[in-house]
Amino acid sequence: MKYTFLLPLMLLLLGVVYSQPTAAQNQAAPLTIGQTFTLVSSALGETRRINVYLPPGYADSATMRLPVLYMPDGGMAEDFLHVAGLVQVGTGNNTMRPFIVVGIENTERRRDTTGPTTNAEDRKIAPRVGGSAAFRKFIRTELMPAIRQRYRTTAETAIVGESLAGLFVVETLLLEPDLFDTYVAFDPSLWWNNSQLVAQADKILRTYAGPAKTLYVAFSSDTETAPTTQRFAAILKSAAPAKLTHYYQAMPEETHATIYHPAALRAFRIVFRPRKAAPTK
Repeated sequence: MKYTFLLPLMLLLLGVVYSQPTAAQNQAAPLTIGQTFTLVSSALGETRRINVYLPPGYADSATMRLPVLYMPDGGMAEDFLHVAGLVQVGTGNNTMRPFIVVGIENTERRRDTTGPTTNAEDRKIAPRVGGSAAFRKFIRTELMPAIRQRYRTTAETAIVGESLAGLFVVETLLLEPDLFDTYVAFDPSLWWNNSQLVAQADKILRTYAGPAKTLYVAFSSDTETAPTTQRFAAILKSAAPAKLTHYYQAMPEETHATIYHPAALRAFRIVFRPRKAAPTK
């Protein structure tokens, strides 16, 4: 427009500073959503990266203690961000209790999340498989003590995983149930090792005499009708002890590639729902 060259002079006369943002002012800053550290593992013979999300309020309190949700596939480029986001939203709208989220970043995922197998096709999926016992030892003897030392935690623990990580979750419930209180698995790869884990499940569940546990499993359209899945569902219905609270969710609207996030939203609202306060006398 005419006379627009007079605008800077007028602003100067009025005492207004007129300047363009500098390059330093436009420079992007890091976006922090949690904490990360490395842990040298003798159980695995390598260094592992651990990513941690702390719910709002934790940093402002010197006494708050929280339960811990552990997750394989917990790298920044894996499932850590969307699971931490679900915990943040669920805590904020009071549809779940707050948890510290501990993501275990992968190095050899198919080694860590699978047990031994006699199936030749199984062994073709990676150079090394069958390391789930060592991975559990890492969690039990190295990671959990490190988390308890670094953060204010309660005794309550949970684990969540999908696909092969879901297999690890179910295997841990059956073979080492004392490791966690709550087990959440989506589309677990129960076909592994000719479905031997499912074959053992009936006897293991019928003879379980330990403390109360919770299991939530969900299956997509890709796995829900598989014979192994149907057999596992039937075993849960007939053999699960009273001390195992279990939830079975069919999600035919989801595929193996899409199930994690919507299933986690449902699961967290059920198994981590806020506890009702005791009535006052």
